[in-house]
Amino acid sequence: MEYKDLKRIIELVKDNGIVEFELETEAFKLSSKLASTGAVQMVAAPAAAPVAAAPAPAAAPAAAEPAVSNAPTIKSPMVGTFYRSSSPEADPFCKVGDVVTPESTVCIIEAMKVMNEIKAEQKGRISKILIENGEAVEFGQSLFEIEPL
Repeated sequence: MEYKDLKRIIELVKDNGIVEFELETEAFKLSSKLASTGAVQMVAAPAAAPVAAAPAPAAAPAAAEPAVSNAPTIKSPMVGTFYRSSSPEADPFCKVGDVVTPESTVCIIEAMKVMNEIKAEQKGRISKILIENGEAVEFGQSLFEIEPL
């Protein structure tokens, strides 16, 4: 599939208010979800070969759902790789308990070999770091919980 075809699919999803869309061929699988912000999030991956399911002797217990917090968060403005500091030797931009201002840099997200400084965009105290250093992040994913001041 060519770029122009993917672009057209994105336009159709957005223009028609489609909330979720999947397309799978022998070569790849494309999945799309419309975010609450109106942005389309898409994931493309090679199609997985069919896997025969092995019979399970007993059902595994369901994993507990993580607790949902209502605390305000600092969210990722893009897809990329999360870094807490400017280099492996440098101190992190912020840690739990630090007070940040709207202009405070809280992390870097690497996207397409470009290092993007992410600002807090609000005043508060960092109460929880939700992502591990070097982890992949999605658009709109919560990175930090913050207590407003």
